[in-house]
Amino acid sequence: MKKTLLIAAMAMFASATFAQGIANVKELYPEKEKKYFTDAEAKNWKADAEENEMYESYWDIVGGGCSWYCGNGYPTKITASSRLANQGNNNYNEKNLHDLMYNTPWVEGVAGYGEGQWVKYTFEANSPRITEIHVVNGYVKSQAAWKNNSRVKRLKVYVNDKPFAILNLEDSRSDQTFKIDPLNDSKEWTMKFEILEVYKGDKYDDTVLSEVYFDGIDVHCFAAGTKITLADKSLKKIEDIVVGDQVLAYNPQTGETFSATVEKTDAVKHSGLVTYHLENGTKITATEDHPFLTNKGWASFNPVKTALYKGYDKVEEIDAGDYFITPTGKLKVKSTSVSTKKQNTYTIVKLSHGQTFIANGVVVGTEEL
Repeated sequence: MKKTLLIAAMAMFASATFAQGIANVKELYPEKEKKYFTDAEAKNWKADAEENEMYESYWDIVGGGCSWYCGNGYPTKITASSRLANQGNNNYNEKNLHDLMYNTPWVEGVAGYGEGQWVKYTFEANSPRITEIHVVNGYVKSQAAWKNNSRVKRLKVYVNDKPFAILNLEDSRSDQTFKIDPLNDSKEWTMKFEILEVYKGDKYDDTVLSEVYFDGIDVHCFAAGTKITLADKSLKKIEDIVVGDQVLAYNPQTGETFSATVEKTDAVKHSGLVTYHLENGTKITATEDHPFLTNKGWASFNPVKTALYKGYDKVEEIDAGDYFITPTGKLKVKSTSVSTKKQNTYTIVKLSHGQTFIANGVVVGTEEL
């Protein structure tokens, strides 16, 4: 009897502790806009010439343009508590969860519905900050596979093994986006996803996640060799700029220049850089979301990402024929080109005052949150 009472008391304590742990983390819900998958679209998927350059198949997540992954944000390691054994040519390895393809899943490998099973991502120190977690719930490669297998209802997220949030997933065959505050660490760090509750499958108790991937910031920078104009009008390569340097800044309202002190810089590796070819023969190479001051105001190749940064509430898209503003006038953008080569890039994050500096002769912006 005492043993029974002790076991019951321990179970109640464990349950209360678990409930308290759940109560202490924030509950997150997906954004309204989602990418939905259908068998008809997958079968009839036809891309025009432009789309074929960006996406290799209907199941491809990241196209040929720049994204958070251009900033070298890939996890360095992925581990899981279990995985379903291979079936024929199909494998259900945890690495499938981050292969940037929607149709290859991770399936937990324990008896029952897999509550408590987890997958963990490891990231390098100072990797680009994550602001979005994307979860593709269930086995989305077909409607039958999605219905027959179980899906996740609630997913608990840990950062460095400490509870961070609970993702409340909809039971839909879609890509669901969860917004979070910018997240990274100055040391190697981890993000773990634990299954708390499931939507039961019609046929199998195996619980499936097709993809967990990310988007974020710290992905707009300039290629090495870009010339920054200092306050004394001399030039310095952006990779040599250090905190304390005095750079030339520009006031968009008055057209006047002034001196500003560099307070923070950053450097990451990128691919998918955009080169802008100007009418005077000048070229400037940057990531697709770096802001340029133009005749349309602030603009970039990817305005949605640029708008995540401080001071860029309204951002236009750069087109051939637009004009980049210079300290003494403007220069026409003749054309743009995109490179797939990975290279080191650099930027000025923060100045003592203002948000502008001069790169290869044109006015550009900082990337402060």
